[in-house]
Amino acid sequence: MKKLMTAVLAGAAFAALLGMAAADDDGDWIATWTASAQPAWEADFAVPLGMPANLWNHTIRQVARTSIGGGKVRVVVSNEYGKLPLKIGAAHIGVTKDGAAIQPGSGKALTFSGSPSITIPPGAPVISDPVDLKVAPLSELSVSLFFPESAPATTIHWDGHQTAYVAAGNKVADEELKADSTQTQRAFLTGIMVDAPDDARAIVLFGDSITDGDGSTIDGNDRWPDTLAERLAQAGGDPVAVLNQGISGAKVLSDRMGVNALARFDRDVLNQPRADTVVLMMGINDIGWPGTGLAPHDPEPTAEDIIAGYRQLIARAHADDMRIIGATLTPFGDSFAGSPFEGYYTPDKEKVRLAVNDFIRNSKEFDGVIDFDKVVVDPARPGYIKAEFDKGDHLHPNAAGYDAMASSIDLELLADD
Repeated sequence: MKKLMTAVLAGAAFAALLGMAAADDDGDWIATWTASAQPAWEADFAVPLGMPANLWNHTIRQVARTSIGGGKVRVVVSNEYGKLPLKIGAAHIGVTKDGAAIQPGSGKALTFSGSPSITIPPGAPVISDPVDLKVAPLSELSVSLFFPESAPATTIHWDGHQTAYVAAGNKVADEELKADSTQTQRAFLTGIMVDAPDDARAIVLFGDSITDGDGSTIDGNDRWPDTLAERLAQAGGDPVAVLNQGISGAKVLSDRMGVNALARFDRDVLNQPRADTVVLMMGINDIGWPGTGLAPHDPEPTAEDIIAGYRQLIARAHADDMRIIGATLTPFGDSFAGSPFEGYYTPDKEKVRLAVNDFIRNSKEFDGVIDFDKVVVDPARPGYIKAEFDKGDHLHPNAAGYDAMASSIDLELLADD
């Protein structure tokens, strides 16, 4: 049972959202897929957005893979970082066939509070009304949104690692969408929910680009959270939703490619229905960014600074009766060497990583440990990732590395107590 104290602390917006769901439907709901919202950054940042600045009079179709299934579905759309109201003129969901196509006959028009369109105030999310749609575990769904008015792409998920399809006009119901352009960034879509079986539960993977899937295969669903979802589904037993709340560039203590971990913990973790476990893997960007082109003027944090942030997250998880598992920070020797982000790795920064990992492994303040560092480290070169697991930037694993990480997890560690 969630403690009253944390219920008061939890974000009012999402609580109101779930209240609206209850008013629409007497079912019980759980997220089967999530993408953490982040604000689009300005041109002063070294990393290009790589997506249209405005989706006015366009349809965007976004594909997402479920973790658990259900017989009904609804979606969550967010205008969290918008400065103006955002109008959805039409919305649609269907089972993905391939690419931009949906399986014939599977498409369903979505409504919001009984209407086919809705205007979302700045800072707010909305949830669609439920529709009957058979959703299988580990299946792909295509969500299409049409914006009839100016729709600045302010609320995004930058490293979607999944192709999204953009077409002029209202094309939400097209089974064979003919895209005018594609992108790998998500826009406005932050969640898909299914009617929850009584025994369903969720675990949240809270991290940075290594959780988000940088280095995995575009459209391949081979991030380590994807493979973990597959393992849990194959293991049988009670359904376990795996919610990837990684943001590439995320940090524990400061903002830039998304708000800091402490600021988004309620939204992304504590407010997820039926979530009882969170896996925390974050901190390498706090260590690596300062002094590079990513954050040339930021001071370098100490290990104690990052650990203090961890302790806050541990305390908040425990106050909400949630287990929190610590995952060690993976090797980053020579990361981004020869690039504009030279200096991400230094021997002094490596000392900070080692101290943080020592806390994760040995403090016993986490409820368990997943030692990803030991899985991907080159035994002949401590502090460096194995060549066969290296995306090529010496920081991010590739698909093989992510598979090894997910395969190393003892599923008993994530079991319901």
